[in-house]
Amino acid sequence: MSVQGTVLVVDDEVRSQEALRRVLNQEFEVLCAGGAADAEKLLEGEIVHVIICDQRMPEESGVSFLKRVREMWPDPVRMIISGYSDSQDIIAGLNEAGIYQYITKPWHPDQLLDIVKGAIQLYRLQKETETAGVDIKASPGHIKNVLSVKRGAAKRLYDFDRIVHSPDSPMHGVIELGKRAAEYDISVLITGESGTGKELLARAIHYGSARANKAFVVENCGALPDELLESELFGCKKGAFTGAYQDRIGLFEVAGGGTIFLDEIGETSPAFQVKLLRVLQESEIRPLGAQRVRKVDVRVVAATNRDLEAEVEAGRFRRDLYYRLAAFPVHMPSLRERPMDIPLIAENVLSAVKISFNRHNLRFSPSILQEFARYHWPGNVRELQNEIQRMVVLADQDELRYAPLLGRRNGPRPSQPPNGKLNGSATLKDKVEHLEKQVIVSYLERYDGNISRVASELGLSRVGLRNKLSRYDLRKNAKGDEIS
Repeated sequence: MSVQGTVLVVDDEVRSQEALRRVLNQEFEVLCAGGAADAEKLLEGEIVHVIICDQRMPEESGVSFLKRVREMWPDPVRMIISGYSDSQDIIAGLNEAGIYQYITKPWHPDQLLDIVKGAIQLYRLQKETETAGVDIKASPGHIKNVLSVKRGAAKRLYDFDRIVHSPDSPMHGVIELGKRAAEYDISVLITGESGTGKELLARAIHYGSARANKAFVVENCGALPDELLESELFGCKKGAFTGAYQDRIGLFEVAGGGTIFLDEIGETSPAFQVKLLRVLQESEIRPLGAQRVRKVDVRVVAATNRDLEAEVEAGRFRRDLYYRLAAFPVHMPSLRERPMDIPLIAENVLSAVKISFNRHNLRFSPSILQEFARYHWPGNVRELQNEIQRMVVLADQDELRYAPLLGRRNGPRPSQPPNGKLNGSATLKDKVEHLEKQVIVSYLERYDGNISRVASELGLSRVGLRNKLSRYDLRKNAKGDEIS
């Protein structure tokens, strides 16, 4: 598969433009400009991956132009092409304009193609490092090595065999379906309640597929209004809407060759659904404010806690989009439907928490595991994880015998609560609420006050979280229309 991308050639000589276009057209979309002014007009309306600029032009030097490009459009990989080997030009290009490559004339077609392929790969790698949390400014080889290590670790972490379940669990059938889906390049729709592990299954499908060595990117479709969601997924040009301060490459391009996970797909508007349907039908996107469409090669895995078939019948979700997304549907059972898995999951979570909190001697009492199995867990696995973390924070001894959240919901406990106190005479209720407030504050800080994300991570409804924000006087810490 060829490396897809857009190259802007800036040269005042038409013959040089045509020569470069003939060679590069074999692999890329090529735009040509006769000078800096024309090039800037193109950059205002197009998303460009690589710029190849002649050094000696009548109006302005290539280094001077690319220095300005670096300030206004920092994403494209910048290259100078010249028939003169002026060392001062080369030094200025590297230091002032951030030049990736200095190409000398005459150039060889195959060599030029290889250089541009490398530049476009660098562009995509740099974008992927942003989504993968790799904050580095290094050579393409270093970036590839870092991402390769991260992907290898992710592939081991998200292997199907690491999904915790007992032999008689309904998850056994789910995992078998996931393995089948991983073998084929087909869209997958994962349904199930919040907190059941839909993203975990999506990652297992990706890392078990032929796309495992490419990016896996995630977008929560319920957390953003249409315009911002389109910008995140499809990209945008600077000035395309209020707040679009720079060009943005969309996640569909970042995930090129890999998988994009669209969580909460059932929360999207009909207008956005139309645009997403076109992307799935045509395998192309149009960034907001851009003049051209761009081809993409991405596998889509979507997830929802809604009954999309009912949403289709009610007219709130497009039938044609549903069938596109649900080419291979998989349903995640709730935790109450798999009580045989609860002790295994709890022990697995505790093992991780003990390491994270440096409490290596902790263990569950038999009674608390039995009560875990009896509880209905409306927040599913995510709620169980959060509850175990709270237990560890409140634990005054190595044996965990008291679950604060279960105690508050289910009434008095037969076992004794921990003896720790706040401010000398604080009651257990005071202590638990103090801890709950701290947890909510930490998640608000982590997700920059995003109500939807915090509620999802804590296994709460938005209404439930809003009530807690009011109770603990935390409304000022949150962002979003839903808290007004």
